[in-house]
Amino acid sequence: MQRALRSPGTWIAALALVLALLLPGLRGIWDPDEGRYTNVAMHMLDTGDWLVPHRSEEVAHWTKPPLTYWAIASSVATFGRTPWAARLPASLSYLLCVWLCFRMARRLAPGSERMAALAFATMLLPFGAAQLITTDFLLAACEALALGGFVEARFGNPGHARRWLALMWAGFGLAFLTKGPPGLLPLLAVFVFDALTRATGVHGQRRPRALQWWGPLLFVAIALPWYLAVVLRNPGLLDYFLGAEVVDRIASDQFKRHGQWYGWLTIYAPTLLLGTLPWTPALWRWLRSLPAQVSTWRSPVGRDVDRTGLLLALWIALPLLVFCVSRSRLPLYVLPLFVPLALVVARQRLAEGRGLPRWRWILAWAALLLALETATALWPTHKDGAAWEQAIRERTQGPVTQVLIVDDMARYSLYLQMGVDVEKLSLFPLQQPEYGPEFDEDVADELGDDYDPDAIWFTKQDHYPVVAARLQDLGYTAIPQGTPYHGRTLFRVVRRAD
Repeated sequence: MQRALRSPGTWIAALALVLALLLPGLRGIWDPDEGRYTNVAMHMLDTGDWLVPHRSEEVAHWTKPPLTYWAIASSVATFGRTPWAARLPASLSYLLCVWLCFRMARRLAPGSERMAALAFATMLLPFGAAQLITTDFLLAACEALALGGFVEARFGNPGHARRWLALMWAGFGLAFLTKGPPGLLPLLAVFVFDALTRATGVHGQRRPRALQWWGPLLFVAIALPWYLAVVLRNPGLLDYFLGAEVVDRIASDQFKRHGQWYGWLTIYAPTLLLGTLPWTPALWRWLRSLPAQVSTWRSPVGRDVDRTGLLLALWIALPLLVFCVSRSRLPLYVLPLFVPLALVVARQRLAEGRGLPRWRWILAWAALLLALETATALWPTHKDGAAWEQAIRERTQGPVTQVLIVDDMARYSLYLQMGVDVEKLSLFPLQQPEYGPEFDEDVADELGDDYDPDAIWFTKQDHYPVVAARLQDLGYTAIPQGTPYHGRTLFRVVRRAD
């Protein structure tokens, strides 16, 4: 027991647990992204409809496959309706990636296992992303699981290669259920690596190729049933998936996500430079040595000698190239690349004869990470759903059964924070697409469908007179509730006849 407690692996595991689980409940749910994901998950949990994601009773939400929503809903059902429970799937994904880094490093660069786990656990971007509710960390974990299976199949015990390849295809199936086609990007690296190297292990044993006849069938069995079920029930949904969610994100700047020709440089360069701190210098040294490695890989013998380096380079470079070509670019898109980046750090330091850093240095960096996250959680922001809940409670008397937002950013975080339905309304009727509409419905439809005197409404302060006039025309009166909050007027709506 005492020997285990002195082990560096034990301390790295303990550090990762602290970084993952200590602070995710410190702040409320933030809009728009965290609020959107938790809102859909809460609708699944409360309605019992785990097949069709909904953002409101009237509108389905199809922008992402369901695995993230299922994970959040399951966590909340198990641990309670708290921000900590909603963020737990991201935290567990972070821990799974730390463990997978350890396992893969044992095969790819024996002796660097602890360094690989420590590098991933303490990199700035993975730590920060573990405190957020997004699809990206679950995607990173599924992709790492898939590549972990491939690494074991090609570098581990040859007698178990096929079962590890089954894990690879299952991992890609889960990745596809998390974010669709982007989840398959590491498969490019697998296929190219297979094409460039002989199907043998490090000691010459014959290994099966990644593409077995049963592999895609296993992938289909995991990934496609949900897609088939919802597409058959919703005519036109397949066109939306392929058009708006695949083609438009790659080929157009419709989503306004840094689609300029230089957008990849302004987003991904800072993300990779800062997000890999404090291990960026090791990656820079690897990058400087890369041309010489590429020269070695030109020959079959060179590729066989340095299979590990080739696989890691392909795993990083091919998905990154796709991200750069695509015109929809956000920092967290490259989060799955931080697993191979951590493996590169560990392998580079092993080659240089560098061991683990001093523990004083590691603990100081971990304390800095925790301090930054604490400061972020305490920093006042209009995005914080917990602060909005408090503001609503302070300004209203009586029950609040619904939150309705007019011509403003939806505060879907309030579904988890307050346990009430949240809708985004347009002031006047609009022509909207059947799939992916901006608004849940318009004001007149909301009042006509089911007028709720206990609902709380709000809109931008300078827009409130127009909203009040529109309500007057519809036979209702807006009654402000307390002082404005973050430039928004909160109000109740009552029938004039009442």
